[in-house]
Order: sequence, then C-alpha cells, then structure tokens
Amino acid sequence: MSLDGYIAGPNGEADWIVMDPEIDFGAIFNRYDTLVMGRGSYEAMQAMGGGGVWDGMKTVVASATMRPGDHPSLTIVNDAESFVRAEKQTPGKDIWLFGGGALFQHLLSADLVDGVDVAIVPVLLGGGVPFLATPAPRAQLKLTDHRLYQTSGIMFLQYELARP
Repeated sequence: MSLDGYIAGPNGEADWIVMDPEIDFGAIFNRYDTLVMGRGSYEAMQAMGGGGVWDGMKTVVASATMRPGDHPSLTIVNDAESFVRAEKQTPGKDIWLFGGGALFQHLLSADLVDGVDVAIVPVLLGGGVPFLATPAPRAQLKLTDHRLYQTSGIMFLQYELARP
C-alpha cells in the first residue's frame, strides 16, 4: 500500500507499485495454497497482465456479477465469508487475501482474518482505494516480522491479530 494507506490510486492505477528484486516472491507464495480476492483486484491483476492466477494456488474470486462458466480456471463465490470459514476448517496452508478494501473489511468484521502482511511503498497518492474500507472494526495487531528493502525503500510489515 502507499504510505498514506491506499492500495490503488484514484482511478484504480497501480503504476506506483515498484518491483524490488530483493523481495523473495517465491517464499511469499509458498506460504499459501489458496488466493482469495475481490472482483476489482482480479480485474486489476488481469489488466496488468498477471491474470490473478498463480500456479499451485487455488484462485478464488468473490463476486456477485462474474459467472463461473466465463472463467473456468477460477473458483467464483458469491459468499466470501462462508467460503473462507469452510476453507479454514480444511487442512492446508494459509489463505491469502490479495488486495484489500471492501473484502478485507468484510472478512475482518466476520473475525476471519488472522494476520496482516503489508508492503508499504514510499509514495503518497493523496487518494484512491483504501487498504481497509470503512466502517471497519478496531483490531489490535502484534508485529511478528519486518524488513526494509534498501533499494526501493519498501517496508514489509507482518502482523498477527492480537485476540483477547
């Protein structure tokens, strides 16, 4: 996200996100076997050429408008909360909520978020799509890891939710 808390610019742009060769994306991806994102994040990934689908990861898009027949490589769900609740009960790796905004707010409100990993890119956008849509519940976090990438100035922060 940008330093001022946005995951996309005012027009949904992500051209401000820099790729730092120091970041070990393989290690990041290896932590997860399921990728959940909203329709907006999925469409943004497609526009950037990523498609939003990673090998070895089940890709799930939460959408009330997308039709499964139009996207055979995806799992499309209307009810992300029910899907995540059921998926958390099955053996496997962690679930990655990719993106943020409204879907993050919804799953956080349903107490289905266990951790928050964020890479803060040193840019101020001044507006756009917020990392966490409002209104959202207050959540206490405990820092579990951090790393500064010197070349890009990106700060990676890893938190777990501090539940009572």
